[in-house]
Amino acid sequence: MLYHAYELNHAALAPLRTIAGLSRNALSHPLNPWAYTSLGRNAVAAADLFETTTRRYGKPEFGLNETVVASEPVPVVEKIAWQDTFASLLHFEKQWHDEAVDQPKVLIAAPLSGHYATLLRGTVEAMLPDADVYITDWADARMVPLHKGRFDLNDYIDYIIQMIQHLGPNTHVLAVCQPGPAVLVATSVMVAAGDEATPASMIIMGSPIDTRESPTEPNTLSQERSLSWFESNMVSTVPWPHPGAFRRVYPGFVQLGSFMSMNRDKHVSAHWEYFDHLVSGDGDEADKHRSFYDEYLSVMDLTEEFYLQTVDEIFQQHLLPRGLFKHRGELVDPSAIKNTGLFTIEGELDDISGIGQTQAAHTLCANIPEAWQQDYVQEGVGHYGVFNGKRWKSEIQPRVAAFIQMIEENRKN
Repeated sequence: MLYHAYELNHAALAPLRTIAGLSRNALSHPLNPWAYTSLGRNAVAAADLFETTTRRYGKPEFGLNETVVASEPVPVVEKIAWQDTFASLLHFEKQWHDEAVDQPKVLIAAPLSGHYATLLRGTVEAMLPDADVYITDWADARMVPLHKGRFDLNDYIDYIIQMIQHLGPNTHVLAVCQPGPAVLVATSVMVAAGDEATPASMIIMGSPIDTRESPTEPNTLSQERSLSWFESNMVSTVPWPHPGAFRRVYPGFVQLGSFMSMNRDKHVSAHWEYFDHLVSGDGDEADKHRSFYDEYLSVMDLTEEFYLQTVDEIFQQHLLPRGLFKHRGELVDPSAIKNTGLFTIEGELDDISGIGQTQAAHTLCANIPEAWQQDYVQEGVGHYGVFNGKRWKSEIQPRVAAFIQMIEENRKN
């Protein structure tokens, strides 16, 4: 019923969105004298605000066609390097003039938590000058036909392993938020199997390795509610005519609503400012708002089994930090990791993954040489600022690049 109510509401607002769009275009037309009045500008702003906040946003594009390496522009082509039912591995391939250029391979593990991988556009963009970048591009469960089968946390971990194996030895894995535990488990599984493609390093950022540390609002909610509550209140059935009709999912719009409710005042303020920018004609600031929310409001669905297993094993039972996590029936032992670097990064103001939750990876990986481990807490940033924005580009990414280079040199010696 939840999904059907959402679809019905979207359909009911369609005529109003059309009217708002037509009104905005008519009232802002240069030949319309009302376009130059205060009343006209306010009406245009109101119509624009209504249309942009009630529309459905599709999957965005990365749009990263060029980077700069050593002060020289280098064209970039986005290609699919590996693909399966529930994910693709995207490669941002540089079109070098000198084919001999060798850069470290970096796999960015994007979160499967409601937003598309393009939320990490800034992460990819900042890494491109220093690395050969790949990123996980998870499928929207709403678009996967039911007959294609299930996809749970074990499948997710297997996908991570297969992608790393596809890239081969000396791959550095950068896990942003939710994939942290999966990357740690995948690396442990590969070590236990003696896999030569075991990652050269793990860079884990703002991640729920141990949510018992500095619990945030989402962590507290997961403890206060039973798993059956999450199943009854957060999971719905994809309606026809979506390709994934009848698949049980955790809808992206539910996750989006949860995130926005956590910072309701901030989002309301941002939209009021957007309205004021439209009225005043400040196109640059209005474009910045559109750019952010066009991305932020683009959401995808997660399969029921992946969502509930993650809530149960990562957020409720804390199996990984308690040494009880099993993958395909085999107990996972992160302490067996010895030849993989570990860099944990947290945000001082992170209200999703509190201080200490990511750092817990160091306790689990007790046998990684101390010289191969680093931890960094970025002052003045929240969850999003750990992997996007000015602080990410100016303070965090240079540390990541330096750590990767250090591991590269250590592995050669």
